[in-house]
Amino acid sequence: MTIEMGKPGVDRLGDVVRVLGEWQYDGAPVQLHPGDVGWFWRFGAERTAEATRTWSRAGEVLAIGLLDGPDLLRLAFAPQAMRDEELARQVAEDAAAPERGVLPPGKAYLESSTDALVQDLLAEDGWESGEPWTLLRRDLGAPVPDPGVRVEVIGPKDADEWAGVLRASFDGSTFTGDHWLATAAGSAFADARCLAVRDERGEAVAVVIVWSAGEGRLGLIEPMGVHRAHRGRGYGRAVTIAAARALRELGSSSMIVCCESSNVGAVATYRSAGMEQLSERRDLFRNA
Repeated sequence: MTIEMGKPGVDRLGDVVRVLGEWQYDGAPVQLHPGDVGWFWRFGAERTAEATRTWSRAGEVLAIGLLDGPDLLRLAFAPQAMRDEELARQVAEDAAAPERGVLPPGKAYLESSTDALVQDLLAEDGWESGEPWTLLRRDLGAPVPDPGVRVEVIGPKDADEWAGVLRASFDGSTFTGDHWLATAAGSAFADARCLAVRDERGEAVAVVIVWSAGEGRLGLIEPMGVHRAHRGRGYGRAVTIAAARALRELGSSSMIVCCESSNVGAVATYRSAGMEQLSERRDLFRNA
């Protein structure tokens, strides 16, 4: 049977989130997570649907892609299809041919698990390795200690404040309260928690969203930020520990995060909060 590529449409985004969640379990390769789709939802349901691709055989979804930017395709594969040659060749061909509407002409990037056969096929076709990213994980089987700070679950009334802290955490960020509301409207947010750490004056100083994929599955941090005016005081470590506590309460088996290896401060913060540094991974890219 042939592999069919498609777009889910807004009405089927919930199915995409559900399927992605089923692929997140301990021992499975770290790959595109429901929370990644949930975080993209800040741009609205229509743009999220437009950025999503599925590859199916006989009606069964075997791979899901998210165009996380105009020139970056992030992929997840069903565990049993990670080395499926027919599927891998179809995904590789679709990614390489701009007329198929996956990636544009010119320089483009693709992210997938290093276990996926598509990585080997693209490398054979001349795609090169990009900048390294570091994976980190924390097991949530044991209780997580109190972070020692005031932590709040954020709802719509505090959306603007939370958004302001996130903007102050990342250079060039344009995140707004309306983006927060759009994120919260997405189906993935039903299994998420948005947190803020407050200092002794009650001011929000660090923020995070945690995304559960369901009971006994991997949970994701995306994003986490500390206000630039409050760095160096342990708030990054504290908000990461708070994230772990929240995910454990949601039933997650472990917590994962991926950040640029060049961001040594972020890697050190996650490690200080009890996360184990795993192997690096690299995107693949082509120049033309």
